[in-house]
Amino acid sequence: MTTQENEAQAPVVAVVLAAGAGVRFDPQNPKQLVALNGKPIVGWSIEAFENNENVDDIVVVVNDTVHAAVEELVNTAGYGKVRAIIKGGAERSDSTEAALALLEEAGIPENAKLLIHDAVRPFVSQQQINACIDVLNEFTAATVACPSTDTILLTQDLGDRETIKSVPERRHSFRAQTPQAFRFSTIRRAYDKAAGDPDFQPTDDTRVVVDYLPNEPVAIVAGSPMNMKVTTQDDMPLAQAIAQTIAPNDAKEQVRRMFSDALGM
Repeated sequence: MTTQENEAQAPVVAVVLAAGAGVRFDPQNPKQLVALNGKPIVGWSIEAFENNENVDDIVVVVNDTVHAAVEELVNTAGYGKVRAIIKGGAERSDSTEAALALLEEAGIPENAKLLIHDAVRPFVSQQQINACIDVLNEFTAATVACPSTDTILLTQDLGDRETIKSVPERRHSFRAQTPQAFRFSTIRRAYDKAAGDPDFQPTDDTRVVVDYLPNEPVAIVAGSPMNMKVTTQDDMPLAQAIAQTIAPNDAKEQVRRMFSDALGM
């Protein structure tokens, strides 16, 4: 077997991050468990990886509030690829670190492909998952991202008001989504370097690689507005509309048509 074939056949592990407190949504009603078309949001995300023939194993990271419910969901739905449901931390990076520690202790090979996904992005497509897996044959880090249709403003504080500092070219502006994909050795090394930084406060896992492994290029995988994140109650009408449109075998085409019609495309 050639080196390229060996790299391509490395194990693929999905990490579904479902440990967020959801304070912007409703602290008393965890958004991970809110039903979309009769299925909890976290169930949509787990199922996307469960149904992907290239994904070998799934680790779900939860908080104490949702742990029992997620465990019951996994058992009831029969998600056979879920190998562990573990407790996360106060911040997203703590939850990723918990998953990395578990996988390292389990002896995951350094060349394993790791896909880290927000549980509250329920409509990730099979095409996006497969593209993340494939791009790791060329790069050691990648993220799904969607080109920004809006002009992005970078700001700074001026007294009690935000003011514009710079305006990057829109053609170079993307909105990060998930999955974010890494060879295990790359994301492990990035987190090890970050551990010594007292100001370490990343908003996603890609930034850990960008900040602490600056010579490691991070590839872009084509995202989509359909790969939305449920953050506040205002996101629910669109999420419910997408969920009601999706059928098991033609989800991507159905949702694409819905967005095309809405946007007059």
